[in-house]
Amino acid sequence: MNWASVSDFLAMGGYGFYVWGSYGVCLLVFVVEPLIARARHRKALRAVGDEE
Repeated sequence: MNWASVSDFLAMGGYGFYVWGSYGVCLLVFVVEPLIARARHRKALRAVGDEE
């Protein structure tokens, strides 16, 4: 596809909200998931250390 301007590119033929929203949700998951995993890992290590 050829776009005449940046705003046409961002609009993606009327589907821009869905396209860029999908990228946004994926980016959010890519950032939040490792943070949650690290917090759970630390919590598990503390729980194992408390049992000893």
